[in-house]
Amino acid sequence: MTTLIKYIITILTGLWVSSMAAQTVSATLIDGKTQEPIPFATIELSENQGVISNEDGIFTITEAQLKKIKDSVYISSMGYERKGVLLASLTDSIIHLAPKSFELKGVFLSSNPLSAKEVIEKVKENLDKNYYVQDLSKKKIFFRQSDFNTMKKVDFGFKKSTIEELNKELIDSIATLVPRESSYYREVVGDFYGNYKKHKFHIDKAAELYDKSKDISVDGLSERLETIFKENVKPDSYLKIKSGLFGTKVQLDSITAANEDANKVKVEVENASEKNYFQKQMKDRISELYTQLFFNEDSKIDILEKSNRYEFEIRDYTFIDQEPVYIIDFSPKGKKDFKGTAFVNTNDFAIVRLEFDNVRPLFTFGLLGIRYGENVYRGKMLFAKNNNGSYSPRYLELENGNYFGVDRPLKVIEKNKHVKGRRKQNELSLALDVQGTSVSKYEMVVFNSEDISDTAYEAASENENIKATYLSKYDPNFWTGYSIMEPNAAIQAFEVVE
Repeated sequence: MTTLIKYIITILTGLWVSSMAAQTVSATLIDGKTQEPIPFATIELSENQGVISNEDGIFTITEAQLKKIKDSVYISSMGYERKGVLLASLTDSIIHLAPKSFELKGVFLSSNPLSAKEVIEKVKENLDKNYYVQDLSKKKIFFRQSDFNTMKKVDFGFKKSTIEELNKELIDSIATLVPRESSYYREVVGDFYGNYKKHKFHIDKAAELYDKSKDISVDGLSERLETIFKENVKPDSYLKIKSGLFGTKVQLDSITAANEDANKVKVEVENASEKNYFQKQMKDRISELYTQLFFNEDSKIDILEKSNRYEFEIRDYTFIDQEPVYIIDFSPKGKKDFKGTAFVNTNDFAIVRLEFDNVRPLFTFGLLGIRYGENVYRGKMLFAKNNNGSYSPRYLELENGNYFGVDRPLKVIEKNKHVKGRRKQNELSLALDVQGTSVSKYEMVVFNSEDISDTAYEAASENENIKATYLSKYDPNFWTGYSIMEPNAAIQAFEVVE
């Protein structure tokens, strides 16, 4: 009888696991004490394969991934106890993680009393073996680009016009056509081949999520203004454009030629986008993430290269992936740019996690009523150990933003030397006051990685003709069967309002 019951339980369990393998499972990680979501936790599915929770603590395991799980997944996050979850009990649910209890400070103070500065020096000494091993790999990745634009002020400051169509009502209406806020998202899944120095990217699927009307209005506006000028200027006229003390002369026939050339360029750009423009853009964005890794020479994050100009302090100790790490805060001594926290493995002195934020604009410009500045530069870098003992990115996030402003007078004057009387024919006078901000955020998640040979790298292909599918609102079914990082609330709520 007992044997029969065990047999029945085994059969039922097998049926339950089989049913689990036929669906996608999502869950949310919650701090067992504070009930707050746990972002950027690692959910290990098998060797060199896993997913990561998003900023809201949500993760998803696809049907294909479920089939590869033996019996359990293992969840780990900085400062929490590692937790194993049986596949049979992994349903769409909330998973609580318990904060990890440890007393490491006394141990390190007595057995390995290194100062923060000494730890950073050891990080620099071990860069070669920890990061610069140039083995080639094939990584299954998900990349997301999020752009946010805000026009804080749009005032064309109409002052005068002798062209009836270019009146105050039209100029004011043009100002209202400029979108005050717009957002744009790109998401791609694919295979990323190579190392830190050379890359190939084969995109499997891509999506673009934005409001087309906020782009089209600019083209329509340009055509409208062009038509007005053509209908109201005399033959052989030229335009004199003045802004403050500066001016330039433009022949109207050159404008016509420029418009014709612009149309040719537009067609060429459209053809290029149909071929490889999108794929190249995505590869370039990921290459930029790699360039900004803290140990690269061209990175703006100079906490190692200019370590003598930063203050470092050991705040505490914790565990990441079951390895003890120093928690080291850094801040600029003088006019350096960044503050943040580095998490350094106590055994091999690798920075396994880095969080940084700029404390001042990285670049500013202001002259004659024109202002520009790069005032946002922050991000996160999480690394995982490879089979050869070196480290490579598991999750990268980079957010950069700028502000701009134009506060200048602008005059467009039509003149004609082939008419009797005054050469001046028409004039449009404005006092521009335009201010805005722009922020771009890039995120890349590595789901699994495997070493490949030089031959395999050379044989890897790039699909240059890939196109992104346009979505006017978030579709939870679009990525069914693909491994992605779950979207945040803003993306899920996005919808074009007709």
